[in-house]
Amino acid sequence: MQENTGPLAGIRIVDLTQFLSGPFCTQILADLGAEIIKIEAPQGDLARHIPPYFVADDSAYYLSVNRNKRSLGLDLKTKEGAALLRQMIDKCDVVIENFRPGVLERLLGVTEAELRGAKPELIWCSISGFGQTGPYRDKPAYDMIVQALSGGMSLTGEPGRAAVRAGIPIGDLAAGMYAVMGVLAALVRRGSNGRGNSVDISMLDCQAALLCYQAAYHLHSGNVPGRQGSGHDSIPTYRSFAAGDGREIVITANTERMWQGLCEALELHRLIDDPRFTTNKLRYANRFELWPILEDAFLTKSADYWVEALERKEVPVGVVNTLDRVVADPQIASREMVLEIDATDGRATRVMGNPIKLREDERHEHSYPPALGEDSVEILEEVLGLKASEIGGLIDKGVVLAQTRKPEPALPRALNAV
Repeated sequence: MQENTGPLAGIRIVDLTQFLSGPFCTQILADLGAEIIKIEAPQGDLARHIPPYFVADDSAYYLSVNRNKRSLGLDLKTKEGAALLRQMIDKCDVVIENFRPGVLERLLGVTEAELRGAKPELIWCSISGFGQTGPYRDKPAYDMIVQALSGGMSLTGEPGRAAVRAGIPIGDLAAGMYAVMGVLAALVRRGSNGRGNSVDISMLDCQAALLCYQAAYHLHSGNVPGRQGSGHDSIPTYRSFAAGDGREIVITANTERMWQGLCEALELHRLIDDPRFTTNKLRYANRFELWPILEDAFLTKSADYWVEALERKEVPVGVVNTLDRVVADPQIASREMVLEIDATDGRATRVMGNPIKLREDERHEHSYPPALGEDSVEILEEVLGLKASEIGGLIDKGVVLAQTRKPEPALPRALNAV
């Protein structure tokens, strides 16, 4: 591994998260150079066991959000394990956890406030379904629950049909990204005043924030928007269309120049001066007359034909790609957005990369997601200064899990694809 030159080099984070929102957060921080010590119970992060795809013992799900971390297996239900975690926290800059409120206190017998009181410069980030306050704070929540409760799910799907969840787990992922922002803001503030902070991230809050202009429309008008389908509720020429070869394309003809370019590319020059469509306001008012005309035109040629024709007219256009096309896309490849990561024991996987590109600090090598307890001995020696005999005793008592991986043949790349 090359020397860590990331902007967060020197920042040590205790990662008490599992599944998706928290690990996604800590992976971003790891990509930026932070040292992530992933604390895992003896059964490990439950995401390790999510079917259907696996590389050795670990699921593709787990592998997608846990690179560049080290794993310390620790039984927090034992007094010794809880004591080791408290010692580890004293040696770190940030703690990130995604337990329901109160759970960690029951495990450790100590509160966040007490830990931060003992170490005022500590930053503590909690990710939960509903946050640390409010009437819902103790309720469990998963991605689809917050998608539904936030109203975002009510906007997703075709008009007149049932609501559907977003195809990506946006409830979890948005919470992870907002948590990164909160941690970075707390680190900047600590740099100026020397004090830590508490970052309270609610998945529901994050989804509510993403309602953005849709919520503003409702707050302004009182109208309740419904399913958005494949278009935009303000711009009638911002939507998807089926091409003649069965593939779908999307266009975003947002300006008058783009509208004229769209008409020219489709050879519908008559529409430019049609009094029903001369402004966006008129096109919106007469959208149910406009759409069938455009739909019929797009059905006459293939998706590739329309992409080329519209790009010549500088009309933003894109094909609705399936994932096989995305991961093979030359633009995605040029931006290193598909990473091939190999472990020293033969494990190998491909995962999606980090979209944050810092030219002077970019990380070009990545470590394979750790096996459960893979780094326990090393972490306890380096961070807490424990002797080999002490660590051996903790392993024998089941307080610490230390796993050594044996080399095994790498699986074919096709089987490793995430």
